[in-house]
Amino acid sequence: MDKKEIIKELNKTLDAKRFAHTVGVAHTAACLAMSEGIDHEKAFMAGLLHDCAKYMSNKEFIDHCESNGIEMSNVERENPALLHSKVGEHLAAVKYDVTDPEIGSAIRWHTTGHPDMSTLEAVVFTADYIEPNRTHDPDLMIIRKEAFDNLDKAIYHIYENTMKHLKSSAKTLDPMTEESYKFYKDKLKRE
Repeated sequence: MDKKEIIKELNKTLDAKRFAHTVGVAHTAACLAMSEGIDHEKAFMAGLLHDCAKYMSNKEFIDHCESNGIEMSNVERENPALLHSKVGEHLAAVKYDVTDPEIGSAIRWHTTGHPDMSTLEAVVFTADYIEPNRTHDPDLMIIRKEAFDNLDKAIYHIYENTMKHLKSSAKTLDPMTEESYKFYKDKLKRE
């Protein structure tokens, strides 16, 4: 599928708010990619497909993983919404014919991130948090500026705010989020 066909399909599959977010992430990722000197087309495509599985129910996420051999952690089984990134990586390849492993990995890691992300992974992770339709974080204007000045600093700031939010709301914390938070905190101390 080409970009226009994918956009048309996503517009049919996702609700209006999720589709607007998706387009916002795609454009933000492309801008960040240009700022970081990496392929903006790959960033756009990863941003476009990052939430391509968001139309599924929690049961459908689990069923899709089980029927396609996609590994699930205990935390993901307890919080199936976290699986949308793994399912999205799979759908990008089988439904949208986007098989570039770098794009797939950026889709796979856009929710929790991981220590020492590639630049493309970091760009999509950050774009998902800062795209123009987002209003959830009082620090958004600061983080948006940081993203174009020092991507690692923005990532650390995102993790710091995410950790505070998850702890204050008593939501389950994915171990990868905590591990990544510590990695970027240490990385900034070393710079």
